[in-house]
Amino acid sequence: MKKVLGRHEKHGAPDVSTSVLDAATTSAAGAAGAAIVVDHLRVVRGTRVVLPDMNLQIPAGQVVGLLGPSGGGKSTLMRAIVGVQVVESGTVTVLGEPAGSPALRRRVGYLTQAPSVYADLSVRANVAYFGRVVGVGADAVDRAIADVDLTDHADALVGNLSGGQWSRGNLACTLVGQPEVLVLDEPTVGLDPVLRRDLWEIFRRLAREGRTVLVSSHVMDEATRCDRLLLLRGGQILSDSTLPDLLARTGASDAEGAFLALIGQAAARDAASGVSGSDGQEGAA
Repeated sequence: MKKVLGRHEKHGAPDVSTSVLDAATTSAAGAAGAAIVVDHLRVVRGTRVVLPDMNLQIPAGQVVGLLGPSGGGKSTLMRAIVGVQVVESGTVTVLGEPAGSPALRRRVGYLTQAPSVYADLSVRANVAYFGRVVGVGADAVDRAIADVDLTDHADALVGNLSGGQWSRGNLACTLVGQPEVLVLDEPTVGLDPVLRRDLWEIFRRLAREGRTVLVSSHVMDEATRCDRLLLLRGGQILSDSTLPDLLARTGASDAEGAFLALIGQAAARDAASGVSGSDGQEGAA
């Protein structure tokens, strides 16, 4: 029987082939220090198995990059972590609570690929609206706006802002409850290198404050900005490591080369076992 994890109101030089995680071998001590624990998560959409058997732990206070091609399961995994994804089996625990629990409403911030802000409202009005949703006041609104360096534009209409300022306004709405865990689904997509750099500086600052930041992307050069990398393909984790470790294991000179090496090895294993390696499409997931 399918289920949704938790309850949530909707608003809008080891062998690389062994890198897929097995939660059964994970120590209890590691789980105790993790902000997010995914245990044998299985998600099926129609006839397609999106996540066949996902196991991972994400430590607190780090920027973790969730990288991989479109259709690889990144958005589906993020939806499961925030508790809005229907799952077939398995569990997701966030900050010691089941994903989507009411207790996590202010402790977890979720930024989707779709814009959250209204163009005909000011930055302050947008952030204040989301502040009311999570039960915080004007001081928290001002702090969230300051966190993304938009104080000088707080009373400007979002529709009059630049693309980078618009993206930071979206992020401010996610930050207004001062969440301990941030789940950000491709927040830099479509932005130029300077704007991407500015957002990543914010993510790094949030991690230094002790928050856990999970950022998805299909841009491989963003791997250099992460403390840790999760590389996904076809709903499976090809690697869970730091960038230096990933490069050492694959012999590649950069993250893209390492990922292509892992893809090649996974495709060869799929072909040998007669399993299709097609990633398909996540659609709106």
